[in-house]
Amino acid sequence: MKIKKLIDSLNLIYYEYDPKSNIIKLDQNYCNSHTQREFTKITYYLSKKHIQFDVLPDRSIIVNGKNSIMSRIKRAIDSVAENFKNNRKNIFVLSNKKVKWAKNIPLFEIKFIPKEIKLEEYDALIFTSKNAIQSINSFNKSWKKIPSYVISPQSAKLVRSLNGNLEFVGKEKHGDKFALEIAEELKGKRVLYLRGEKTVSKLVDILRDLEVNCEEISIYENNFKKLEKKVKIPKGSKIIFSSPSTIEYFLKNFEWDNSFHAISIGQTTAKHFPKNIKPLIADDTSIEACVKKAIEIE
Repeated sequence: MKIKKLIDSLNLIYYEYDPKSNIIKLDQNYCNSHTQREFTKITYYLSKKHIQFDVLPDRSIIVNGKNSIMSRIKRAIDSVAENFKNNRKNIFVLSNKKVKWAKNIPLFEIKFIPKEIKLEEYDALIFTSKNAIQSINSFNKSWKKIPSYVISPQSAKLVRSLNGNLEFVGKEKHGDKFALEIAEELKGKRVLYLRGEKTVSKLVDILRDLEVNCEEISIYENNFKKLEKKVKIPKGSKIIFSSPSTIEYFLKNFEWDNSFHAISIGQTTAKHFPKNIKPLIADDTSIEACVKKAIEIE
């Protein structure tokens, strides 16, 4: 608990502490000056607190653990065993996003919608999706100058990696609660929420009720993609749903089998399942967190 409390206090984005392995793991999708700064921060504070640690080849950090040759061999064997076990779990992501241990059934594609937006008129930007960040970055780079308020560490990683102005990262990681987190700080500012074409979040309504001057503009859309060939999903599979649209798209293509397990990316998406499907909700609003939740199912 001492290590977890320390790591939580550092407000890290790219590193995450795994108490099971006692390793502070680096997100291997990112390697930049920001990850180096976090690495320096972690090692500085561990040293300051006289906590033993060692650096692994992938720049993750093992705490109070051995890094001998035998320990490395054991970790390597454990990693191979973990990969073998998890690859057999039949976890499906309904997009072409590549995630470790998951297979892809691409049922939708994201289309950016370029728009003329006078970003200089706003004091703050709100993002609840990495797609919105990628979209605005594709046609208007000036967003990087404006403070960004993002719902989760996954979105924060992207803002930082694009050298945006990251101001706030949500702790609750769910739309309505996120609105409550940022409302007080946004009062008196002109705010723009950049989002997808379809949204079921009440974020803007909540902010306006709390006297925040918030506008919204859709800058990407989620389009159904018909499967080119028939896909057979094995019994007992874990299916990840990242939005209400993915529920609709999946049920257009497949009959739900009672042996399937549904994983929802968040509480809002979970509310849109038919009554006969009871989803598990991921601990974080990311596909990676959904895969992690799916792995927990035996």
